[in-house]
Amino acid sequence: MSPRTYLDYNATAPMRPQAADAMAAVLGETGNPSSVHAEGRRAREHVEAAREKVASLVNAKPRNVIFTSGGTEANMTALTPRVVAPEDTSGAHCFVSVIEHPSVLCGGRFEARDVSKIAVGAEGTIDVSGFAAQLQAYRSRNPNAPFMASVMLANNETGAIQPVAEIAELVHGFDGILHCDGVQAAGKIGIDMVSLGVDMLALSAHKMGGPQGVGALVLGAGAENFSGPLLRGGGQELRRRAGTENVAGIVGFGVAVEIAARDSGDFQRIGQLRDELERQTKSVSPDVVVFAEDAPRLANTSCFAVPGMKAETCVIGLDLEGVAVSAGSACSSGKVEHSNVLEAMGVDQGLAECAVRVSLGWKTQAGDIERFIAAWSPIHHRFQEQAQAA
Repeated sequence: MSPRTYLDYNATAPMRPQAADAMAAVLGETGNPSSVHAEGRRAREHVEAAREKVASLVNAKPRNVIFTSGGTEANMTALTPRVVAPEDTSGAHCFVSVIEHPSVLCGGRFEARDVSKIAVGAEGTIDVSGFAAQLQAYRSRNPNAPFMASVMLANNETGAIQPVAEIAELVHGFDGILHCDGVQAAGKIGIDMVSLGVDMLALSAHKMGGPQGVGALVLGAGAENFSGPLLRGGGQELRRRAGTENVAGIVGFGVAVEIAARDSGDFQRIGQLRDELERQTKSVSPDVVVFAEDAPRLANTSCFAVPGMKAETCVIGLDLEGVAVSAGSACSSGKVEHSNVLEAMGVDQGLAECAVRVSLGWKTQAGDIERFIAAWSPIHHRFQEQAQAA
């Protein structure tokens, strides 16, 4: 049986062997990080070492790293009215971009009536001038009302990198705070919370070669007095997130972060592979449309469509040939659904239904690109034959 080619890193990245080994070692130990005996102190040392690594990756203070069960919990924890209005949440408002992950797009714990959407342009990046006008209108109607905005650093479907620093300056100019979903960007581009001006940042381990089921909400200067835990109970995570810490998962997270920081230059190589994949795909399919092609993009991500070639057919066909890709976000229910991201970009629904996402990562080699093209070519050829016969 020939080996499979995995090109769906934006859904989840293969775990780094070093992370798996470190987790296995910790799973062989006993100790609750909240216990004061030697076993508990050893578990606490593991957690705090990982906390320092995560903080270092994004230029934050270790005490402001809150470990969670993943990016979704981190986002939901951040998007709560009490973060911006600790005493009275009745007037709190939340702005979220239309290309966000579902855990942000829903507005978290804000009521639907208190959530407004931020538009994007045809390349899938935030319309900053439009958002400025939106905030100006909001502030004129609500001179003293507290608000937050949530804009992802890089989109999970198109890879488009957002102008977060510019947005942070805008939001702070209107006395708001900015939450940023950094899940897809972390480990793929450099993240400095201070220079970006981000007040809260969500991260997830499994997108960068760590385990699934662990992430973090990292607080910046504008949210250090955070008082809105999603989970209440014990005093874990400096009383910011109750529940016994997932020590092994946190250790794996820390190792993955450490490797990502060390190997940051590898994305130049990955970007060259992505560009070669797109070049060869265009050669096979001249009518292919690459979404957000002219926007700043993550080096590992390509989202494209051939008009008339349904994404579900492509994904299944590639899977049968041993190549794993996605029809967009992998966050629904295993089904191919319409993309709110492409819809927000003004992409025709028929074309959006043909969108395939290919995402590369640390294990990807030139041979993987060759195998993708070898599988894609006959699928496209059959489509052309069927179209001509129709």
